[in-house]
Amino acid sequence: MAEKISVQGNKISIISREQEDYISLTDIAKYRNKQEPFAINNNWMRNRSTIEFLGLWEKLSNPDFKPLEFERFKSEAGSNYFVLLTKINYRIHTEAISENLGPAELSK
Repeated sequence: MAEKISVQGNKISIISREQEDYISLTDIAKYRNKQEPFAINNNWMRNRSTIEFLGLWEKLSNPDFKPLEFERFKSEAGSNYFVLLTKINYRIHTEAISENLGPAELSK
């Protein structure tokens, strides 16, 4: 069960696994759009700066990260057709995201 914290009156889920904490980006996005937080996350995940940050984070934190595979995402980021399907493409192609935290776990 996810622990919840309150930030500016909004409940944010936190899951702890193996001494690591994960916060719900969906709960944070609800601050901007309560009905469709996915739209906020989707736009954020296609932003070139976000993709570059994720690449740097993974390079520093993930020994299994595949930088050559990641270059494809980086080169397409920001274009109109680019959409990063978080747990499908990103995980498969870069070996990132070591835990499979589903939306149900993060929104409990």
